[in-house]
Amino acid sequence: MKIDRLLSRIESSEALEPTGEPAAGLSRRHFMATTVAGALGLAVWPDRADAQATAAGLKPTDAPGAFVSIARDGTTTILCNRMDMGQGIETALAMICAEELDADWGRVATGFGNQKVAYVDPAMGMHLTGGSNSVKNSYTQYRELGARTRAMLLAAAARQWGVPVAQLSAAGGVITGPQGAMKAGYGELFEAAMALPVPEAVVLKSPRDFKLLGKPQTLKVATAKSTGTQQYGIDVRLPGMLTAVIQRPPVFNGKVVGFDAAAARRIKGVRAIFPVALDRGGQGVAVVAEGYWPAHQGREALKIDWALADVARPDTSALRAEYLRLAQTPGTPAPEPHLRADTAAGPGAPRKISAEFVFPYLNHAQLEPLACTVDLLPDRAVIHAASQMPGIDAGAAASVLGLKPEQVEIVVQMAGGGFGRRATPGGEWVREACAVAKGLAERGQRAPVKVVWSREDDMRSGYYRPFTVHRAEIGFDAAGKVLAWEHRVVSQSILAGSPFEAFMVKQGVDVTTTEGLREPYGVPMNVSVHHPKVNVPVLWWRAVGSTHTAYVMETLIDEIAVATKQDPVAYRMALMGTEAKTVRHRAALQLAVDASGYARRRAVAGTAWGVALHESFESVVAYVVQVQMQGRGKERRPVLTQVTAGVHCNFCVNPRSVEAQVQGSVLMALATTLPGHAITLKDGRVEQGNFHQFTLPRLAQMPKVAVHIVPSSDAPKGMGEPALPPLAPAFANAVARLTGQRQRELPFRFA
Repeated sequence: MKIDRLLSRIESSEALEPTGEPAAGLSRRHFMATTVAGALGLAVWPDRADAQATAAGLKPTDAPGAFVSIARDGTTTILCNRMDMGQGIETALAMICAEELDADWGRVATGFGNQKVAYVDPAMGMHLTGGSNSVKNSYTQYRELGARTRAMLLAAAARQWGVPVAQLSAAGGVITGPQGAMKAGYGELFEAAMALPVPEAVVLKSPRDFKLLGKPQTLKVATAKSTGTQQYGIDVRLPGMLTAVIQRPPVFNGKVVGFDAAAARRIKGVRAIFPVALDRGGQGVAVVAEGYWPAHQGREALKIDWALADVARPDTSALRAEYLRLAQTPGTPAPEPHLRADTAAGPGAPRKISAEFVFPYLNHAQLEPLACTVDLLPDRAVIHAASQMPGIDAGAAASVLGLKPEQVEIVVQMAGGGFGRRATPGGEWVREACAVAKGLAERGQRAPVKVVWSREDDMRSGYYRPFTVHRAEIGFDAAGKVLAWEHRVVSQSILAGSPFEAFMVKQGVDVTTTEGLREPYGVPMNVSVHHPKVNVPVLWWRAVGSTHTAYVMETLIDEIAVATKQDPVAYRMALMGTEAKTVRHRAALQLAVDASGYARRRAVAGTAWGVALHESFESVVAYVVQVQMQGRGKERRPVLTQVTAGVHCNFCVNPRSVEAQVQGSVLMALATTLPGHAITLKDGRVEQGNFHQFTLPRLAQMPKVAVHIVPSSDAPKGMGEPALPPLAPAFANAVARLTGQRQRELPFRFA
C-alpha cells in the first residue's frame, strides 16, 4: 500500500462508493486501504510518530513513537493496534514487541491505539480486528517496532556515555556499558532515544534466542478481569454524561408514523425523547435520561405507531421451505476452479448419499451488550467504543455529525466479547449513537451521551449469522472413492451492499459462503450458490462460512467412511494424500489422535469417538471427541464429555492464549448443537429476546478439553476463530455412532 496515496485520499474526504469496482491496475490490498479505510475516516495527525515515520521513510505503522512509551520508572506501555475482545492479542502483540525490545516483561503494560493511520492492519491497509489476522499480520511489524526502539535506546546510551554502540548490551529493560561500568534503565533514556533517527532496517532475533515468545504467559489484563476492575465499553463514565436507549421497530426497517411520549416524559430523570434514523433505513425513538433505568422505564412507557405495511416480514418456516426448494435447483456457479468439477459420473455411481442440511440464524450473544459513548464538542467528537473497525466507525460518525474524519477520535475500549458483532460495515451502532448525540445537541442539551443496547435490543434488532441450507448429492464406490459431488448452498450474502462487495463477491457469489468447502480432501466437487434477499440483517459470525461448511464436509466425509467400513481417521488421511498443502492437516489430526488415545483403545459401551478437522483463516484444528449416553428414559441423550484438540497455527506466540481460544471455541460450538440455540422469526419479528429463549451451555455441560499444539517455526497464523468449526461435526459424528442418527440440522434434533 502506498501510504501517500492513502493520506491524500483521506485528506480529500473522498466519498465511498461501496459497490464500485477497483480501478484498473489497483491492487486488492490498495483498493481496500483507499476505498474502505481512507474514505471512511483514517485521521491525519502531526505528532512524534508521524514525524518519525516521515524522517525515516517508514510507514506510520512502523514508527515506534505510536506504539511504545517508557516512563522514567521503567514501566513500558505497548499499544495494541486492534481491539481485544477476549482473544488475548493485547498481550500477544506486547509479547512480540517486548521480545525484540528486551524489555522487563514484569513492567510491561498494555493499551489500545485509535483510528489514526498508525494503527491500521499493516497487511490490509485498514483498521480491522477480525479474520484471525491480528498476530498473523502484525508479527513482523511488532518485532520490528521492538527492535527499532531497542536500537534507539542503545544509540541514546552510546551518545550519552561517549562509547560505541557495539560495546553496549540491552536486557531486562536496562542498557549496560563496557565491563558493566555503566547502567541505565530504559526509562532514563527513552525521551532522548525518541529524538534520534529511527533506523529503517533492523536485525531481528533468531527464534532460538526467544525468552518470551513461545512460552505460556498470563494475560496482562487477567487480574483486572478476574477482580471485576477491568473497564469495558459499557462501563465508560464521563462528567455530565447522560444515558440513552432506542426503541427500534418490531420488524426490520420499520418506520415511525408517530408516538405518544406523555407518560414517558413523566418518568423522573428522562431528559429528552425524539425520533432517530437507524441503520439500513429504519427509524426509532430515542429516550435520553440521567441513567439507564429511567431511560429504560421511559422507553417502556412510549406508545409508538409503526409503519410496517411496506416492509417484508420473513418467517422462519416459510424461509426453510423456500431455501429447501432453491437447493433443489442449480445456483450461480462458484468462481473457484477447485469447486467446479465435472459431476457427470454421479448418476452412475454404485453408492450414493443425498443430504440436506439446515442452519439457523444465530445471534452473536457476546457477554457485553453494545454500548457507545459520544462526547460531541463544538469542533470535534470523542467516541468511546469497543470498535473492531475504528476507522470505518470514525468515518460513519463524521458523516452523521457533519464533521471531517480528522475531527473524530475513537477511544478504543476493551470488549466483553464480539465475534464479529462490533464490526458492521456501515458503522451501525456507532452511527446510531451519533444520531442520538446530534439530536440531543439540536435540542439544546449538548452533553456526553452513552447509547446502550439491552440484551433484548441486540437479540431482536441486531445482525445475525445467515440462515443457510446445503444440499449434497454424492456418488462414490465401494472403496470410498468419491466419483462426483454436486453441492448447492442457499444463504444470504453478508457482503452485498458493503464496502467489501467489490472484491469479495466474485461472479455473483459471496466467497464467504463457500469458504471451507472441499479442502483438504481431493474430491471432485461442483458447487453453486443461491443468494436470496431477505429482510433480515446478516453479518459475519465467528469463523464465518466455515461454521456451516465444516459441518457439512466433516459429517459427510465421516458418513462415507462408515458406509464403506473404513476407520474415519484412516479414510481422512487417505483422502488428503501426501501433498505438501495437507502436511499441516495431517500433523494436527495425528497429534489429536495420538494424544486422545483413539488409536490405542476402543470406546467403552455407551460411549463413542468422533473425529473432525478443518482449516480456516490459515490455521488447522483437528478434534477427537468422546460422547457418552447419559440420562434415563426419554431424557437419555448423548453428552460431549471429552475433547482432544490438535492445533497447527505455525509458530505459537502464547500457548496459554491458544489453549484459551480452543476452550472458548469448544463452548461456543457446543452451544450451536443445543436445542433452542437458534434465532427464529414469526411475521417478521424475532421470537427470542434473552438467554432464557436462546440456549447457552451451562458449566456442567462443558467437556474436559486438552489442547496440543504442533511445534513449528513458521510465521504464526491466527487462532481467534479456527477452533470453532470442527467441534460440532466431531460431536455429530460421535452421536451418529451412538444412535445411528445423522444430525442434518443445527441445533441437534433427537427422535
